[in-house]
Amino acid sequence: MTLFNKSLSSRQQIQIKKVLDNVLVLPNQEYRLILETSSINFELKSEEEQDVMIDSFQNFLNALPCQIQILVRVREIDIDKYAEDVARSKDKEKDPIYRKQIEGYSAFVKKLVSGNSILSRRFYIVLPYHHPDRHEDWKVIKEHLNLNRDIVVKGLERMQMKAKTLSSIEIINLFYSFYNPESVKTQAITKEALSALFKHNYV
Repeated sequence: MTLFNKSLSSRQQIQIKKVLDNVLVLPNQEYRLILETSSINFELKSEEEQDVMIDSFQNFLNALPCQIQILVRVREIDIDKYAEDVARSKDKEKDPIYRKQIEGYSAFVKKLVSGNSILSRRFYIVLPYHHPDRHEDWKVIKEHLNLNRDIVVKGLERMQMKAKTLSSIEIINLFYSFYNPESVKTQAITKEALSALFKHNYV
């Protein structure tokens, strides 16, 4: 079964027109603002605290100004690179005591992750906006998205959660990790490369 049409460009396959001013621009006048949020360990809360959180979440959902998409991103952390960096730092250390401590810590990390995958979880909320008029003022689009963002962020703050808007570079990096899950471990896209893309208006 063919998943991709070879006659179409990568951008057409992915259905992303561009990323502008921290906004993901999709075909058919669709726009997305992406928030990265903190999380709460519900299971560690007392029963009373859990009841309060459930009520707060219900109020949050009832007050939403638009539909939202909740995205949980689970990624395997490349701990080998971290271990290599720690080992290299030992060579720069002149004090024998610190060198021995670094060596012990490096061995501890390698033993800890031996045969196990270390996973990281990140949480995102995607805010949509659509308008049928392709000539709508970009300022109006941004104002509408920012208004919805402020409402959602305040609702999250009431639940003691923090949120931040992903920048254009962070959005591109996020999609890069989606479509290059293996390459991102060894060929992570750098801020310098992304900055060059924006500078020459490739996105």
